[in-house]
Amino acid sequence: MPHISAAAGLLAGLLAAVPAQAADACDALTAKIIRGTGASLAGRDGAYAVFRAQDAERMSLDCRAPARITLASLDREPGRAYFALVGLAARALTGADAERAEVLALNLHQDSLLADAPRRGATGRALMLCETSPRTDVLAGDLTVCRIAPATGAPGLSRRRHAG
Repeated sequence: MPHISAAAGLLAGLLAAVPAQAADACDALTAKIIRGTGASLAGRDGAYAVFRAQDAERMSLDCRAPARITLASLDREPGRAYFALVGLAARALTGADAERAEVLALNLHQDSLLADAPRRGATGRALMLCETSPRTDVLAGDLTVCRIAPATGAPGLSRRRHAG
């Protein structure tokens, strides 16, 4: 039976390392967001980090795969600085071009205002959803919300076609 207890000990050690590695990865991503956006850390709980940013009412990071950032404003039509912050957050999270992400956020926001519905788009490795409707979830009261997540898969590659 010594093999069973040795295997159980090894398994327990591996399982304990997984949350520690996830926490380290989230710490690194949180630091990257801070450096890339100029926001400051307001708090951290497990896989979630909340930031203080001058140009957004709320800014939060969910480190669970795929990691995503949510930026919210109390304004239905926020100032340009909000969209610049969205661009910086997209660059920090995904490596997308910040100016292109800013323009995408502006366009999605305008489209959302016109359609009164959320709008999705992508630039580089960043996927984005922006919405301008009143909310009933945890972001209630925030009239503009943009979420950013990394695109999965290799950009620019098409699926292989099969004969027949």
